[in-house]
Amino acid sequence: MQDPKMLKYIETVIENMPPDWLNLTTHRLDIYNESLAKTEFLNAFEHLYKTNNATTSALRNLPTAYDYIRLGHPLSCVLEWGIANLNQLDSKHVISFSSMTIPILAILRTNLLQNKKTQILYTRELPDCFDTETIKAVYGYNFELIHVDNSKAILDFKGSTVFISHQDTIEQTDLNANIDFYINLHEHLGSILLVNGEENVSYISDIQHVRRRETIAMTPENSLIALKTLVNKLDFQPIKRDTDTHKKQVLNSLKNITGTISKPLVASSGLSMQYAIMMGLIHDAQENHPGKAIKFIVPPNCYGGTNDQARRVADCLDQVDVVDLPVDGDNDMVQSIDTVLERIAKQDAVPYIIAEIPTNPRVEVPNLQDLKAALTKVRRTASGKTAIDPVFILDQTFCPNVHFLGEGEILSTVRTISYASGSKFPSGGKCTAGYAVGNTKTETLMDKIALHLALCDNEATALQYEILAQQLPTMNQRIADAYVNTRKFVNFIQDVLPEAKINFVSDDLAEQGFTPSVFSLDLPTKGRTAEEKEAHKRVLNLKLINLMITEIPNESKFCVSYGQLKGCYWTIPATSTQGTTKEGDKDYIVRASLSGNMDLERHKEVFLEFVKQM
Repeated sequence: MQDPKMLKYIETVIENMPPDWLNLTTHRLDIYNESLAKTEFLNAFEHLYKTNNATTSALRNLPTAYDYIRLGHPLSCVLEWGIANLNQLDSKHVISFSSMTIPILAILRTNLLQNKKTQILYTRELPDCFDTETIKAVYGYNFELIHVDNSKAILDFKGSTVFISHQDTIEQTDLNANIDFYINLHEHLGSILLVNGEENVSYISDIQHVRRRETIAMTPENSLIALKTLVNKLDFQPIKRDTDTHKKQVLNSLKNITGTISKPLVASSGLSMQYAIMMGLIHDAQENHPGKAIKFIVPPNCYGGTNDQARRVADCLDQVDVVDLPVDGDNDMVQSIDTVLERIAKQDAVPYIIAEIPTNPRVEVPNLQDLKAALTKVRRTASGKTAIDPVFILDQTFCPNVHFLGEGEILSTVRTISYASGSKFPSGGKCTAGYAVGNTKTETLMDKIALHLALCDNEATALQYEILAQQLPTMNQRIADAYVNTRKFVNFIQDVLPEAKINFVSDDLAEQGFTPSVFSLDLPTKGRTAEEKEAHKRVLNLKLINLMITEIPNESKFCVSYGQLKGCYWTIPATSTQGTTKEGDKDYIVRASLSGNMDLERHKEVFLEFVKQM
């Protein structure tokens, strides 16, 4: 039943919401409790609702809902809260997606791991991108499809029953006890999943994890459209954009930036792109190397999303395994690649390598000639046959301006796919869209990746294409400007705190084009034991960050991103970007990312103040 008070309150919230709710991609870590993501925000929001307080200042002071809009954000949380109230559900039972197929795949994934049956009931038609044969063959998911006229006459089923319907408005759902999951498809906006019944509560965290790793939440803009539809009881009114023109501009810009000629792919986020890459490569291996083991070779301390997603894919498929690739510190990436590929060659397996250059957070670059030699080396299986050559999947987010794949470039003769997170330099922090390009040796692979990007309904949204079309032309200049500030800040820190260990590119690497705007700082510490030293360093890390964000609140932010248009972001990888990485592989150091538009002298002053307080 519609609640006029709730709808009126949401209407006021929409009128008064802080601009950051719509425009920011990353939010503050100093007021964020990851274990209470969404919950803490909604508890505080519920209090405002009960006291009828919807002032901008009150909304601005709410705890961070999620640190990154890919995972969720204030508007998606308010939308889910509103729909939950409409259906007398707990808000955790409602989950919004930008994709129309991923919520289906999320349920199928859990049931695969639990060996549980699934029947999918649908009215009208399934999403155009829902490829039944591929989902069963490549993803390994099992299900029955049944077309029905409505949800009223559904019988009990020993397994999970999923009911899918297309909706032009947001209305109360007539919940049927025999239906476990309702997926409401909203054209151009995404989908909203309702988890029905206490017996299905255990699915919620699994489904949220799929949204965290393989797709994104419904975007702020689309969540706002959905909220207005909820309040006004009208059909959806998507904002009209010249998406064909924007898409053409983005693809041309990406070809120019990367020096490639093949058609780039643009996804809703970097991890959406990576998921399409992984599933596309698995699909290719199943067709061209049937029955052979597939090995994804991944640095154990790389970005936590990469690490976690690779292992999640391997969990679902018996023929897929993850192999550790030590790359940082005392480990040399090239030597590690050579050693691992020799071992996999003996097993006659299919090798796929995922690696960051420069590495994160240690900002290291391997010898590229040696890397090429290791990747192109002809290896033999245990029986003496020529081993399958690797595909190198290069996360180029730190330095997307470096040419690796074009004609005559260092990796042009190696099967290589490069991808990057668009929330960094490509968009200047304005959207999450990610992209991938391939060299001429990966054209058939890119076709498979495009198929899975479409199947997961994870292509960039219309607004994301528009933002990238605006921001990509200035990206390389922004990278150059940000590097200048970063180099100056690094040099300053080396002068005033020479005992600190700074991880940053050398001048020689910078001359080769590796000009990141991020560095990591291993602060000097003290103590009698290794444990005391580590504990003291962790205290210093937070002391430095808190001083920066307190003294320079308009520019310094406790946040995970970089490539931003202005200001300076600070984080501790072990507690943010490496959240799901194994504890022993985490980096409890400070990572800073600078832009080309910031008060560098003020940052130097505050850092010097920190040094004096040590």
